[in-house]
Amino acid sequence: MTATKDHNGPGAKILIVDDEPQIRRFLRASLSAHDYQVVEAEDGKSAVKSCTVELPDLVVLDLGLPDVDGLDVISQIREWSQVPIVVLSIRSDESDKVDALDRGANDFVTKPFGMAELMARMRAILRHSGNSDQSGDPVIKAGNVEIDLSKRLVTVNGSPVRLSRKEYDLMRILVSHPDKVVSHQQILTEVWGPGYVEETQYLRVYIGHVRQKLEENAAEPKLFLTEPGVGYRFQTDIA
Repeated sequence: MTATKDHNGPGAKILIVDDEPQIRRFLRASLSAHDYQVVEAEDGKSAVKSCTVELPDLVVLDLGLPDVDGLDVISQIREWSQVPIVVLSIRSDESDKVDALDRGANDFVTKPFGMAELMARMRAILRHSGNSDQSGDPVIKAGNVEIDLSKRLVTVNGSPVRLSRKEYDLMRILVSHPDKVVSHQQILTEVWGPGYVEETQYLRVYIGHVRQKLEENAAEPKLFLTEPGVGYRFQTDIA
């Protein structure tokens, strides 16, 4: 019997791009054990070629490649493809994370990493990717929160919640990129303008307001998560 491929979960094709054979072997074994299809590339040139030939459902990309910097690989792929990209790198500098996200990466996981966390982030991104082309008005549901972007209506447990203009704009940017880290700079530019890209204190204040109004417990947020030094992420899988 031939298995039917699920592009949004187990069965999806994952391209692993890493120059360390032991990392590729570990990822292949772990992902294959969960019924993912795995293809590999050991450098940037092979990665770009594999994207065009293999048409993966998601790319796990190391930045420290022997021929082309992984950041440039992201840029090359984004010239023609919106395939989800999860960066998996030893680099932990804020500038590298922000640059990767601004170039089009969907998420950034730092080595050493937990396989359970990596796979959870992959599943969330694959779910969103599989639903991104659906037509109709954008309605986002997560936990007891429902957001209808076309009507600018936000409800918690069915009751409408009033957000200020800035709070709504901040929330809208995050929920429009579900399960993807959005950098401080991108949020500040879109909500406050390019002259405010260094004013991260605005974000801390307003994300606090959004959490107070939408989270069950603002002190332990489950929806609007902080990615330290990088930005924020709207987490849809909170079960």
